[in-house]
Amino acid sequence: MKEISIYTNPTATILRLARLSALLLVLSRASESFSSSPTTALLSHHQRYHHRWQTHRPLTASSSRRQRPSSSTTTTLYLKASSPPPYPVRVTVLGGGNFGLALASVVAKKGVPTTLLVRSTSVASHINDNHRHPTKMTDIALPRLVRATSNTKEALADATYIIHAVPVQYTRTFLEGIKHDIPPNVPVLSASKGIETSSLGFMADILKECLGEDRSYAFLSGPSFAREICEGVATAVVIACEDLMLADDLAELMSQEDFLVFTTKDVIGVEVGGAVKNVIAIAAGMCEGLGLGTNALSGLVTRGCGEMRRLGIYLGARPSTISGLSGVGDTFGTCFGPLSRNRQFGYRLGKGETAEEIRASMGKSEVAEGVDTSIALVKMIKENCKGYRLDLKYPILFGMAEIIEGRMKPMEGMQKIMNFPVRMENYDERF
Repeated sequence: MKEISIYTNPTATILRLARLSALLLVLSRASESFSSSPTTALLSHHQRYHHRWQTHRPLTASSSRRQRPSSSTTTTLYLKASSPPPYPVRVTVLGGGNFGLALASVVAKKGVPTTLLVRSTSVASHINDNHRHPTKMTDIALPRLVRATSNTKEALADATYIIHAVPVQYTRTFLEGIKHDIPPNVPVLSASKGIETSSLGFMADILKECLGEDRSYAFLSGPSFAREICEGVATAVVIACEDLMLADDLAELMSQEDFLVFTTKDVIGVEVGGAVKNVIAIAAGMCEGLGLGTNALSGLVTRGCGEMRRLGIYLGARPSTISGLSGVGDTFGTCFGPLSRNRQFGYRLGKGETAEEIRASMGKSEVAEGVDTSIALVKMIKENCKGYRLDLKYPILFGMAEIIEGRMKPMEGMQKIMNFPVRMENYDERF
């Protein structure tokens, strides 16, 4: 039976018609100038398809709204895939944290007007006047197409796509407060990773419960530190969506020379990878804080990825997704990257601080998602995964929860793992 898409955003229809019109126009011009323009004649089919109409209108620093094209706007035909889409796309990013700033920058660099919804009017004014956030990555200059506002109605009124970059544990309260201002049918791309402690649900569950099932949702994950994205360091991520048409549109919207976007339909696989990798990163940091060396660290991360794979397959994920960017890829970045807050949290655990002490020093502005996710993961596994001795199947996940809750010392946890009975590396392959 043919799948029926609920991705019914009216702009999507305009998108495809505009693409077809642009393609026909380019092919027509290429045909007319074949003999006189070798550059056009030698373009590949892929290059021709990605011709873009680019409109540009300068922004003023005092404006807090995205600028709309006027009758005086000039139109230029570009022969490169990095140009903006040939339709009036406007993106709203929910959340002014580091990752929200990074994704807003990615979209704005493609020439798409982008609104950043922040909590404070003073923060919004500072961003609009100085093109920098006053407290987060203050040395990073934001593209001029990024405009900030604290007015929810203003931010969401004309959004074509919404990017959600609010931490998981704050998502439900945040969305309940703004859901009436979100236009119907507008797709939501979530960049948040983890499991909600109250409901034990992934972001896919939270979004549908808060905003309904009559819109499409997509999920971005992969090894992607916010600072490196803003600095233009090469980054590869994946977008998961049950509707590949939406996934492809979002990938095309965001992809550029230094930001490569792949797609998949395996939503649960991407969600599991994004949640579990943060817990493994805390364990990796703790291992380093204890001074246990590279052998122990490598073994711990590898075994953690095995637990991620086991849980993902049980919940319906594809093994290829777990071994891809959103699983093993993101785990490597988070476990070994110096910018990882989860790794830093674990390192301080290994040095003797308690979880409560570390969280108090970090404050609300710096969130290590793996801390809450660790507790929620164990509860979810106990509720959903049936079988004998779950603690033997997920020793790292269960052990980290005990350490974070203060029921076991970090060194005790490592010794417990090392004293496990000898058995096959992958017990589920014994048959």
